[in-house]
Amino acid sequence: MALRDIVQDGDKILTKVCRPVEKFDAKLATLLDDMAETLKLAEGVGLAAPQVGILRRVCIVDVGDESGLIELVNPEIIDRSGKQCGAEGCLSFPNQYGIVERPMFVTVKAQDRNGKEFTIKGEALKARAFCHEIDHLNGVVFKERAERMLSPDEIETT
Repeated sequence: MALRDIVQDGDKILTKVCRPVEKFDAKLATLLDDMAETLKLAEGVGLAAPQVGILRRVCIVDVGDESGLIELVNPEIIDRSGKQCGAEGCLSFPNQYGIVERPMFVTVKAQDRNGKEFTIKGEALKARAFCHEIDHLNGVVFKERAERMLSPDEIETT
């Protein structure tokens, strides 16, 4: 495993739509392992492949619950309901936070690192994280969805 550099605000790769994964091989496994190590060190809750410079439909989420690290290859949201509105940030946009509305519940269909299809449900923070990371795969960053960005004073009290 190796740490990968996290792409920062202003890099055009963050605005590009990722290509589907077609080969479930050692290269994909290495990417997933590297992303997991990078996410852990960065102390984030999610990371998408374009954030480490790879234009593939791969993301990971770990909200610190019993599910642990969730690997999503070629994910798509197939159901959503409810709504939540709250502060959101991103490892690619350090110290920037905005108020973003997301669904309270989502169901995601994806594949695992071996190509096996599965569905997973997310609620609250997990739903927010799934939506945020899948947005990255479509070239959308949270700032585009933010109702407003928070000032430094507001961030300290959030």
